[in-house]
Amino acid sequence: MAGTLYAVSDLHVAYAENRRLVDGLRPRSADDWLIVAGDVAEVFGNVEATLRLLRSRFAEVIWAPGNHELWTHAKDPVGLRGAARYERLVAMCRDLGVRTPEDEYAVWHGDGGPAIVAPLFLLYDYTFRAPGTSTKEESLAYAYRTGVVCTDEELLHPDPYPDRESWCRARVAATERRLTALDPALPTVLVSHWPLHRHPTEVLWYPEFAQWCGTELTADWHVRFRAAAAVYGHLHIPRVTWQDGVPFHEVSLGYPREWSKRAGAPVLLNKILGEAAPGRPGS
Repeated sequence: MAGTLYAVSDLHVAYAENRRLVDGLRPRSADDWLIVAGDVAEVFGNVEATLRLLRSRFAEVIWAPGNHELWTHAKDPVGLRGAARYERLVAMCRDLGVRTPEDEYAVWHGDGGPAIVAPLFLLYDYTFRAPGTSTKEESLAYAYRTGVVCTDEELLHPDPYPDRESWCRARVAATERRLTALDPALPTVLVSHWPLHRHPTEVLWYPEFAQWCGTELTADWHVRFRAAAAVYGHLHIPRVTWQDGVPFHEVSLGYPREWSKRAGAPVLLNKILGEAAPGRPGS
């Protein structure tokens, strides 16, 4: 295989400017794979159309859901909530030939491989708490006082779980079992919409938003499960950071008001493995 393993997230194709960028997104070789780390769109039909387009162009497309795909939006004809909505998204992806967290993990044999590419659906459990708080209730109260409250509180329903943190813990437990059973001789590329470790949230302008960004339960997964790279989105702060010698790739496109202010053209093909991938600090 001569291709490249690329990743992108937070395409938010409801914005016309983003749709134009996605329409122009093409692989650089016939063997390229694309990781899509969530937040393609809010409306089911837009998620489907976008993944269909990308699957028609890339040799493999590997998707992990973001919070926006899980929203139950009033304007969406697909009114499913919670786990039922996620299951419908998985079924749609399988119809398109897109790999999901419920499928067998693929092994990348191209540049930088071999490595197991593991898309994960984990959610968050409010353990990345707001400054000076020690419980979920205190952390949420802090956010409501400052007015920095994620729309998930209105649109991301946990059905049939009693709350989002219960759903998160169930997902973490099931995913941990799968990762533990993987071939220990192979490194992994761990893909989650939400960062596996809290350190990427330390640069947030509004630190109270971190409580919707992950769980402390996965803080050591990049070490335990031999990650050659961790891929995530959600923060709309594209960059590469390092934790315990592992690169954490934030691969968001984000909203037009965000990427239009960055220097240079927006990047939709972020290389994850291989010689041209970001090197270790000081290398």
